[in-house]
Amino acid sequence: MDNTVELEILGLSSNSTQSGSFTLVLGESEGRRKLPIVIGMFEAQAIAIEIEKIIPNRPMTHDLFKSFASNFQFSVDHILISDMREGVFYAKIMCKSSLKTVEIDARPSDAIAIAVRFDAPIYCASAVMSEAAIEFTEEDEKREQEASGGGTSRKDSSKEKGKSQEASLKDFSLDKLNQLLEKAISNEDYERAARLRDEINRRN
Repeated sequence: MDNTVELEILGLSSNSTQSGSFTLVLGESEGRRKLPIVIGMFEAQAIAIEIEKIIPNRPMTHDLFKSFASNFQFSVDHILISDMREGVFYAKIMCKSSLKTVEIDARPSDAIAIAVRFDAPIYCASAVMSEAAIEFTEEDEKREQEASGGGTSRKDSSKEKGKSQEASLKDFSLDKLNQLLEKAISNEDYERAARLRDEINRRN
């Protein structure tokens, strides 16, 4: 796509400066620039549970959007972070059916939560990247990798956050872990569910 840059999700972490908010970090698929976007707790959870492939007891709003789209035979082709005005990002969801293509205005957080459900690519306007992205040098990337104990991935932030809890999970039996997983999903505590699921997978 002309005048756009393809991005991928690099990480999601709680925002220390704004209570109840999270920082979603997007990075160039081919390049060193990173685009941090502050998003709300609900949208962060919606992105995280899809990345972690956790199935909630009840469909969340973004799951409902996907079901609605599937039943009416249209899909999401890609999403575009199209503009930034006064520090606020704007996005578009590019939907298509066999008959037409439609642009839907959306917040980037909602657009990305929907993109991960459709496995749709994420693009950003080159002008927005030039204005808002942070340029990382090779040295910066090395330091970041050393600090995180290796490469950065979409799951690193949530796993790092739960390191202390993970240590205690090792004391539980597999049956107990499965019980705790059911309870976490029932309580819609998807962050804990992801850690429990990872511990169960390590043992299987």
